[in-house]
Amino acid sequence: MKYNEISHFSHPQHKLKFEYTEIPFKCDGCKEVGIGSRYKCAMCDFDLHMHCAIPSPSIFHPFYTKCSFQFFSRPPGNNPRYCNACEKDITGFTYHCTSCGFDLHPCCAKLPMVLDDGEVKLYLYRKVSSSCHRCGRKGRSWSYRSKCKKYNLHVACVKEMLVETWHEFLGSHGNKNTTRRLEMTRIPSLKNTLQTHHHKSKGKVKKCCEIAGLAVQFVISAVLGDPTTLIAGVIGSLMSRA
Repeated sequence: MKYNEISHFSHPQHKLKFEYTEIPFKCDGCKEVGIGSRYKCAMCDFDLHMHCAIPSPSIFHPFYTKCSFQFFSRPPGNNPRYCNACEKDITGFTYHCTSCGFDLHPCCAKLPMVLDDGEVKLYLYRKVSSSCHRCGRKGRSWSYRSKCKKYNLHVACVKEMLVETWHEFLGSHGNKNTTRRLEMTRIPSLKNTLQTHHHKSKGKVKKCCEIAGLAVQFVISAVLGDPTTLIAGVIGSLMSRA
């Protein structure tokens, strides 16, 4: 077997090949949006996040010190389940704690506790008391918060923004014109969202939103399963076109 190929139980008919993409995709394992590193079957248009392609049999999470999460290829039981990190439905691969009943999407389970590029540092919290820059509400899902505590984004809100702006892409596999159009429009709307929650002078608003916009880049990258500065740079260039 080649180093960059794997066999996977969810797609036994073909090998999956590792590749890197700057175009969003829908993971056929957890059914969530992804970008960056993935394993793909080009013949079947089958994609898996890195975390879904090579899952850990069991994991522990610092937010749930008494829990042991086991990997499941489908949601356990017959009742609808949701992710305790992002509050979105669980419809595919998941990590589940049988003792507490908690569930985590694979990418949510592996969200970095700290995102740091040397200039902006964001910390992951289970709950925060400050309002989210996206929805203006407190509480809700896990959040990334800046060290200065001025910028806060719910993981759930980031996912909602992605779903809202990329739903057309997810139904347009292979349409280059549609892909290109969405590349030009999918991220700039986030910048406008951030501006609505600041009430300062024009210059301060611009600076505040530039910093908050950089924070958004890192959170988006992490939620999509590939928290790398390269992806953040790609998203940042798209935001700058707004």
